[in-house]
Amino acid sequence: MRVKTKDLYDEYLITSMVAGFEPVEVDHAYGCVMVGRDGREYLDCFSGIAVVNAGHCHPEVVSAAKVQMDKFIHCGAYVYYSPPVGELARRLAEITRGGLRKSFFGSSGAEAVEGAIRLAKQFTKRKEVVALTHGFHGRTVGALSVSGTRGRKKGAGPYLSGVAFAPAPYCYRCPLKLKYPGCGVACADCMKHVLECQTSGDVAAFIAEPVMGEGGIIVPPPEYLPKVVEIVRDDGALFIADEVQSGFGRTGKLFAVEHYSVEPDILCMAKGIADGFPLSAFIARPEVADAFTPGDHLSTFGGNPVSCAAALANIDVLLSNDLPGRAAQVGAGMIERLQAFQRRCAMVGDVRGLGLMIGLELVKDENRTPATREAGKVRSLCREKGVLFGVGGPYANVIRIQPPLLLSEIDANHAAEVLEQAISTLHP
Repeated sequence: MRVKTKDLYDEYLITSMVAGFEPVEVDHAYGCVMVGRDGREYLDCFSGIAVVNAGHCHPEVVSAAKVQMDKFIHCGAYVYYSPPVGELARRLAEITRGGLRKSFFGSSGAEAVEGAIRLAKQFTKRKEVVALTHGFHGRTVGALSVSGTRGRKKGAGPYLSGVAFAPAPYCYRCPLKLKYPGCGVACADCMKHVLECQTSGDVAAFIAEPVMGEGGIIVPPPEYLPKVVEIVRDDGALFIADEVQSGFGRTGKLFAVEHYSVEPDILCMAKGIADGFPLSAFIARPEVADAFTPGDHLSTFGGNPVSCAAALANIDVLLSNDLPGRAAQVGAGMIERLQAFQRRCAMVGDVRGLGLMIGLELVKDENRTPATREAGKVRSLCREKGVLFGVGGPYANVIRIQPPLLLSEIDANHAAEVLEQAISTLHP
């Protein structure tokens, strides 16, 4: 008799940190579809936490990985020269903006963030970092130290010193109790106060997600990033754009920072970079990148040749099929539909997003009390109807819609209909 995978998880995996698994035992997946071992198909609107942007098992990505596996799987990309690593670094320099040119490869988003911060400190010869409340940058100590969310940090302190936090541009729950656009984007002006009152004048970098993922799909006003980056640069700091979740077409641009009139000094990537193969990177301007000296940084598995080959194919798929453009079009239609539903349903407090990075914040009442339990129930009801969504935000009350970018308008409308019906079940 076959042992249930759930039983293996329960007995042999550390899962006590997970609030609850979705009861889906995955057998295989393709495109926007995941198939359970019971044969049931699910429309995947979460992409393995915004990873398989080109779709599950895209044949071109899989083929590129297989070809590389027949050559060699590992050599140590920082010991020997690996052709896929060099080719991918060149490709990243071609598709990013603002003079970003030299990359370092790792295995996870947190590793990219840690390396980017270390590089910024090395270049500026400064030691402090400014980040945003509600931001999330990974689960290693350094990445958590610059993450501004209690739910991710609880129980693991103390964290690194020399980190200050500015208020997030979270318009729906503005910490300043103001309303956009009449506020004049006052949250950006707060950066001056943070620099003057929370730091010693030794700030190496400001790190921020151009669209905040784990914080609940928070989209800054268009004026925010240019304004706040100007303030930190006037203070002598660099701007690190954390595009781990928002990159590779997810927001309707290849990188979310392209929506704003600002260019980063360092840009972090992971998740969608290789369509599911483990890989991360940060890319910097040459003068910044060359600040590392021998022994300053390394990664054993960074730049895995199979993952790099997959990433090269993935980028070709994204660009040749204009999947960022498709995400912009399908996402805009989905947001418009869901905003119309919001006007009819008091439980939907806010609908926000860019491209196919969309969040619905559910609330219990006019005081915007987070509907945490209800969000979990909505997710379950949608799964029962064959559509998979995520749940996030600091109060776990935001339905996260982050499907593969090849989602069709027909499937997008179906997903929205299932979601609307599930919410209406709880709030007729």
